[in-house]
Amino acid sequence: MIYKVSYVVVGGEDPGAIANVDKPPQVGDRVTLGSHEFEIVEILELMPPRGEFSFLHATCKMVTRGVE
Repeated sequence: MIYKVSYVVVGGEDPGAIANVDKPPQVGDRVTLGSHEFEIVEILELMPPRGEFSFLHATCKMVTRGVE
């Protein structure tokens, strides 16, 4: 299964990202987008899985700022 994840950052501090990942993200996981680290605070399924793909939305908060 491939998980297409839309990462959205609370407060608009970062534009977020869309990424394909091999395992589903979980609340509390940390993810690096660009040079920043984020913690996932909410996961929503956008639509039922289709074939090999699952579509998820992950709301994140910034944990650390990278080098700009």
